[in-house]
This record gives sequence, C-alpha cells and structure tokens, in this order.
Amino acid sequence: MQTHAADLATAHAPRLVTEIPGPEALAVIERDRKVTSPSLPRAYPFVPKRGAGSVVEDVDGNLFLDLNAGIAVTSTGHAHPRVVEAIQRQAEELIHYSASDFFLPIYSEVCQVLDRIAPMSRPARSFLTNSGTEAVEAALKLSRYATGRQYAIAFYGAFHGRSYGSISLGASKAKYRTGFGPMLPGVYHSFYGDFEYIENVLFKHMVNPREVAAIFVEPVLGEGGYVVPPEGWMRYLRDLCDEHGMLLVADEVQSGMGRTGRMWAIEHFGVEPDILLAGKGIASGMPLGAMIARGDLMSWELGAHGSTYGGNPLSCAAALVTIELIEDGLMDNAVEVGRVLMEGLRDIQSRHPLLVDVRGLGLMIGIEFPGHDEMVAVEQAAFRRGLLALGCGENVIRMAPPLVFRRDQAETALAVFEEAVASVASGA
Repeated sequence: MQTHAADLATAHAPRLVTEIPGPEALAVIERDRKVTSPSLPRAYPFVPKRGAGSVVEDVDGNLFLDLNAGIAVTSTGHAHPRVVEAIQRQAEELIHYSASDFFLPIYSEVCQVLDRIAPMSRPARSFLTNSGTEAVEAALKLSRYATGRQYAIAFYGAFHGRSYGSISLGASKAKYRTGFGPMLPGVYHSFYGDFEYIENVLFKHMVNPREVAAIFVEPVLGEGGYVVPPEGWMRYLRDLCDEHGMLLVADEVQSGMGRTGRMWAIEHFGVEPDILLAGKGIASGMPLGAMIARGDLMSWELGAHGSTYGGNPLSCAAALVTIELIEDGLMDNAVEVGRVLMEGLRDIQSRHPLLVDVRGLGLMIGIEFPGHDEMVAVEQAAFRRGLLALGCGENVIRMAPPLVFRRDQAETALAVFEEAVASVASGA
C-alpha cells in the first residue's frame, strides 16, 4: 500500500506491510549486485523510493523512520517543500554553468552567506566543491600554499573522505587504505583528545612544528564513533597552532550545518578555525561542499584551484534555502529534540547494560556497545523494525536524524530502539 506523497511526512512510522526486505526490494538488490561496484558497503537491504520529512518509504510501501538522514545529509528532511521549490525554480533558469571560468551569480551569493555564518571574526572567502572530500583536498592544498610548509597533522579515528589526500589524513579504519598505498606523504597522526602526544612525540622525534602547515580536526569525531572531545582540547589545539604558525582546519562536513545545535560544532568550544570545511547537510541532499577560509589565507594565484561542477546552480539554490531553514528554527529543534533522545537513551541505558555509553551534542548522538558484533546486531534488529539507524566506528550506532525530527518521532524511535536492544540482549 503506497502512501500519498502529501501525507508521507506526517504518516506514522515505522509501518511495515511486507517482510523486510520485500519482494520489490529483493529484485532491485539482485540487479544491483550484478552491475554496481562491489566496493559499495551497504549497511542493510534497504531500498528507498521516496521520502518526506523524517519518513522514508521503500519500494514495497514500507514506511521507515529515518535516524541517519542519508548519513547526516538531509538536514531539512527529505524533500522539504521549500528546498524542492528552490531547485525547481533554479532548474527552469539555469542548470549549469561553470563558476570556475565564469561569474555565476548564485555561487557568490552562497559564498556571501557562508562569510556571514562562518565562525571567524575576520572576513572569509569560500571555494565551493561537489563534496566534503573535495573540500578537504582544497584545504590541504591551500594550507600548504598559504604557509609554504609541507606537513599536516591529523588524528587516529578521524574520517575525512575517500580521495587520496583525504584518506591520507583519515585514520578511522585500515580497510579504507588497504590496497591503495602508498598514501600521500607528509601526514602525521596523533590521538584524538590527547594533550601530550603532538608536542612530546611528534615535535620531538618526527617533525619540526615550523614545517607543519596545518592540523586537521573534526570538532566532534564523526565516522570514528561520534566522540565529543574533552574539555579544553580544542583550545589546546588552537593555542598550539598560534604558537607555531600552523593553521587549524575544522572538518565540519558531518558536524556542521546546525546538527549539534549550533551552526558549527566548533562554536561549542569557543575556538575559531582558520579554515572550515562543510558538506553533507549544507544543501539538503544536493551535492555541495565548501572550504571556508580566512580571507587573508586565500592568497593563491589565478588558476591554482578550480572545479567544473563545484557550486552548481541547483546545489547553490538548495543551500541558500537550507541555511535559512536551519537558522529559522531547525538549529533550535536540534537542541530540543536532541535532549529528548539523549535523556531517553540514557534511560534505556539504565535498564540495558548492552549500552556502554551515550554521548553527543544536539542531533549528533552516539550509542556505544561492548563490541562490533553487538552494534551490528542492534543496527540490524532496528532495521527489521523499521528504524534506519547506522553504525560508525567499531562499536557505535549514530543517531543523526533530519533536523526536522519531531518530539513524537523521537519518542517512537526510542521505543523501537529499546525493542531492538532487548531482542539482541535476550538472543531473540
């Protein structure tokens, strides 16, 4: 039974009408396995057809409650009417013209908005990309160019993307590097949240700080397990950068755009980055990323960097409306509904020792389990009950729903999630 599109956002979910996966889903999966790259990891056999708000319908008519927002991408919910209208209006005027070679009006309009909302006290300039990974690559190039230095520091547990520069910076899972070495030279790693290793080990034995261009850090660790850093650590990194002339690059691809209850997660720590990276939720599902840097750092020469598709008009139109919606209430909703989820999850934790830890900010919440197997079992049990949760790190399930997630949906999600946890704990 299909739900009318206009009613999907307000429909009660989960609502399952077939086995999971259903017959139509199985047919799609069979075709997929024959023609797509086997590198695509696929968490579980979910085959979405359409979505509205925080509800997604699969090809068999089953309704799922979305707790991962397409991996923290659909910030304003699926098919938000204002976002859809903006894309349609822009498509009627201009679908593409390269901003790398010409003056695309909507490109600079987005950059102007990013300058306004950037967590920097000095003017900022932006370079728009197709993805967060491309924003990371741009920042790596700019930081080396602007400082004249060749090295970078990143952290174990971090994930910065899949391209060569970004996987060289990232160190969350060995499988992301397996078979692709050697990595980009000149990258050193420290431990996330550690106050001593950079100075006592890296600077003493591995690299002179005067040759380090930048420290790349996620203000809240994303794929590495939704870890909030210890108090004072971001300030420590900022001070370290100031002392040695290094740049602080905040990778907010997953934590930015209102997800933590502020526009940028780094704002929780009272620290200004030199370069900030955005992606995922910036355009509600349209492909867009951004490298936002202090204006004085944007010193590179004409033609030093560019992109054919980066800052595509459709994506830019979606971004402008997305940022408006986030500022006009969705950021506040992330705080309020995030509190409901955190309190509810900690209540579940008090009854189920299978939950080792519950942590996060706003609607960026991590639930830690004793091990990988328990995490996967709960993830799968939740899916079979119509809840789209998703693992990260080795043993953490993330809850990162659309920022339109309602209180009643949060309460439903908590009830279904506890059922999933209880089934795994009992071995059912």
